[in-house]
Amino acid sequence: MTTLAPHAPALWRRYLELTKPKVVALITFTAIVGTLLASPGMPPLDALLWGNAGIALAAACAATLNHVLDRRIDEQMARTRGRPLPSGALSERHALAFAALLGVTAMALLAFLVNLLTAALTFASLIGYAVIYTVWLKRATSQNIVIGGAAGAAPPVLGWAAVTNSVDPNALLLFLIIFVWTPPHFWALAIARRDEYAKAGIPMLPVTHGLAYTRLQVLLYTVLLTVVTLMPFLTGMSGLLYLAVALVLNARFLYHALALKISAREELPMRVFRFSVTYLMWLFAALLVDHYLPGLRATAP
Repeated sequence: MTTLAPHAPALWRRYLELTKPKVVALITFTAIVGTLLASPGMPPLDALLWGNAGIALAAACAATLNHVLDRRIDEQMARTRGRPLPSGALSERHALAFAALLGVTAMALLAFLVNLLTAALTFASLIGYAVIYTVWLKRATSQNIVIGGAAGAAPPVLGWAAVTNSVDPNALLLFLIIFVWTPPHFWALAIARRDEYAKAGIPMLPVTHGLAYTRLQVLLYTVLLTVVTLMPFLTGMSGLLYLAVALVLNARFLYHALALKISAREELPMRVFRFSVTYLMWLFAALLVDHYLPGLRATAP
């Protein structure tokens, strides 16, 4: 009987790794912000607790399915070959059973304890990422992350719908911010891992159009992101505190994107990638603080 190596992670850690916990944490954070922004005060406890628990479990289910569907790709990439499935730490059968448990629990929580709209939108996002993006778009077009980014941008809309049982224009504005943020965020990583994606046969933009073109697209999307992130202030959704934080964050992101465009230094793509995560966290935190400190609000022109 074979045994795992002495230093192999505990079983629960292997299952946790399947869920991509850092990604799910960011997704859940943006969903919680959507939940809180949907109410002038504290949102209903069922929406805040069960709504975001269901959204988090659905995101974990999608991540687990992504591990299963991308197993052969992961085996070919140094960054991912140590994951539980390609390393043999877990079987596909166990991963699929785990994904099913996560998905069924998520849908039950949302449908029975929150509302059917949130359950339906969450299920659509799960299918969008785990099936449409992972199975088809990722292998079909260099614009995979642009089109597939819609699924990753949905959590604030889901959190908002958990409170209001509707799709609000302000929630769609939060969706737009993440949707535009996704390409420069992921293309920076794709630049750093270009050779691995090429070896795996994945048509990421740096593979199909080259590094110079991808660096230009990162910069252009960052400019577009700067414009989009001003819209919460311009529409009156947020006030001066958010505006100040957004301007500082955008200046920093533009600095990184411009450096990536004009320099071929090897450390820059990962620097842009890591900053983009911090950028989104602080941007949404600013939305939240601004929402609960109305004394700092100002009417947009």
